[in-house]
Amino acid sequence: MTRTVLPGMRRGSVKIPASKSQAHRYLICAALSERSSDIYCDGMSKDILATADCLNALGAGISVTGSIIHVEPVRCWDKSGCTLRCGESGSTLRFLLPVAGALGAEGCFVMEGRLPERPLHPYDSELMSHGMNICRDGDRLRFSGRLRAGEYTLPGNVSSQYVSGLLMALPLLSGDSALHIEGPLESAGYVSMTLEALQRAGVRMDGSAGCYLIPGGQTFRMPAALTVEGDYSNAAFFLCAGALSDRGVTVTRLRGNSVQGDRRIAEILAGFGAEVSAGETEITVRRGKLRGQTVDASMIPDLVPALSVVAAAAEGVTRFVNAGRLRLKESDRLESTAGMLTGLGADVSVTDDGLVINGRPALDGGTVDSCGDHRIAMAAAVAACVCRGPVSVLAPQCVQKSYPRFWDDFSSLEVVR
Repeated sequence: MTRTVLPGMRRGSVKIPASKSQAHRYLICAALSERSSDIYCDGMSKDILATADCLNALGAGISVTGSIIHVEPVRCWDKSGCTLRCGESGSTLRFLLPVAGALGAEGCFVMEGRLPERPLHPYDSELMSHGMNICRDGDRLRFSGRLRAGEYTLPGNVSSQYVSGLLMALPLLSGDSALHIEGPLESAGYVSMTLEALQRAGVRMDGSAGCYLIPGGQTFRMPAALTVEGDYSNAAFFLCAGALSDRGVTVTRLRGNSVQGDRRIAEILAGFGAEVSAGETEITVRRGKLRGQTVDASMIPDLVPALSVVAAAAEGVTRFVNAGRLRLKESDRLESTAGMLTGLGADVSVTDDGLVINGRPALDGGTVDSCGDHRIAMAAAVAACVCRGPVSVLAPQCVQKSYPRFWDDFSSLEVVR
């Protein structure tokens, strides 16, 4: 399957769907609560539904009607072993693995795509040293054993999802625990989202990015009704399209005081020279005199594919640094981002931990292999805004992972010639 995107700047407005990162956390906290919840989630993606399906396998009762997710908390599960189909969702797997251990469940996660290749070390070792049994078997990750309270230690530069998973699981244990983070915590904004969700559930813990002290035996009490805020990670593609447009693009349903780390997209685009206007619930971006800059991607790795397109059209050189973790996503995102842009006529080189992009006034257009990666497919659509010819995207359906209505929303923007 191929999707062809016409060249030219865009203008218009898009209402961005719900944050899948926040939805994961709200679903898990609601499923662990003492009472039912209704979660308003405008935009269901494959990853969100994977978390719901896995929680159901652990004994929750989750149903979806339109944009409403009704959550009945975990009560019981199949004692002979549960099957948790997490698809390609790394968040689902990494969040729910320690939760399953805290519940004393036994079963396996069924993984798809590149997920079986993505690392779990030293996460799995730390869980096994505290009572779990974990074993890879092809595309299955088998688990058993009950997690024990105690002293946990994780590196801060591998995956914030490891930290978030333990922060959601450790309050369920009978004893108190401490979670120590070695070195700087990268993607700290995602951990802030976890802490915000836990606070809404009435869960207490003390500490900071260096060490979290977590009392055991806590009860989760999520509100009866919640709304998932708009997704800055997905909004980034439209805001970057705005940075390439004299007429600009507006994205609505963005919470101005969000703790989402990818909220930094506005600041970074302004650093490129784009004109950024932010309100309480929306952001408008227009093209300015774009100049290259150095972008530290350690806290915002998911923004790199979209921002790389702006860099390709900015005067001078842009360097993305501290982005080595992008090699472990749905694709090797350093290579796939470089391949996407190079195929369209950009000047890009890959370093050990990032990209170097020499900007050009315009790109040529051509065919892009999305590599089955949702963020590469969406970035290719944005690249059409600075191309002389059309952009054909292979396997465009991969956007279902995070943003099923992306192509409809992108097509709703007017092409300016």
